[in-house]
Amino acid sequence: MTDYTTVSIPRDLADRVDETIEGTSFSSTSDLVRFLLRSIVIQHQQQDGTLTESDFEEITDQLRDLGYLE
Repeated sequence: MTDYTTVSIPRDLADRVDETIEGTSFSSTSDLVRFLLRSIVIQHQQQDGTLTESDFEEITDQLRDLGYLE
């Protein structure tokens, strides 16, 4: 059995995510967050296993461009 933990996000962001995933294969905000985090971790593990401040800023910019961050 897989253990889980809870991640808190603002309600307005959760509402925006709910609207964004309508009609997609994501069934919940949690599904999308897991997908995004897994993608980020895999991408950086394949590069060199570290996440620099520059990498973090790039990811933040990408998420902002997608409308997930303000």
